[in-house]
Amino acid sequence: MTAGKKAAEQPSVERPAVELGRVRELLDDDGSGPAERRVLVDRLWPRGIAKERLAHDAWDKDVAPSSDLRTAFHQGDLEYGEFRKHYLAELKDSEAPRQLLADAAEAQARTIVLLYAAKDAEHNHARVLREYLCKLIG
Repeated sequence: MTAGKKAAEQPSVERPAVELGRVRELLDDDGSGPAERRVLVDRLWPRGIAKERLAHDAWDKDVAPSSDLRTAFHQGDLEYGEFRKHYLAELKDSEAPRQLLADAAEAQARTIVLLYAAKDAEHNHARVLREYLCKLIG
């Protein structure tokens, strides 16, 4: 049997896609079903948002930046590049990102949506977390 044929016979392991979703854009959205797992990845619940208005499967504070790092970034003490470097180091030293992926696998999610409340869609922790999770997934 050739190596190509052997590989074709093995079941494929589906890697989940990791997407971003801004909380205020998804209010009152009922989600898209069991193939999608929506996880709020902020340390604090979004101000002014009732929990029942946000379709989410989990709130994972453990993957959010530490309170000190989050505060330093939001107060302007750290520019985005420095924040990103420190946050990636926190993620590397934590089991939380792997647990988030394990929970998604257990739920048989094909897509993980990282929900965040930040106004800046380009410079936020969810974008860094997505980058890190994608590297873990391979």
